[in-house]
Amino acid sequence: MTMRDFRGELQEIFRDLFDDDDIEIHAGTTAADIKGWDSLNNVRLVVMIEKHFGIRFSTGEVVSLKDVGELLRLIEARAAG
Repeated sequence: MTMRDFRGELQEIFRDLFDDDDIEIHAGTTAADIKGWDSLNNVRLVVMIEKHFGIRFSTGEVVSLKDVGELLRLIEARAAG
């Protein structure tokens, strides 16, 4: 069994949402690092992630996230459980 590449899949979601094939996400990536990542696109991003991975986040979880690294850890925890 191969390990799922959550970061790679998440990067593709970012590239699709922000229509930019050059986006490279890292653990420390924040909204300030990506052009167009505003509150509306944050909602769209969360919805796309939930649909793609078949998971759900609480509002509290989403608002407490500080960077992509925290988001990845949350995705991995949800997808594993």
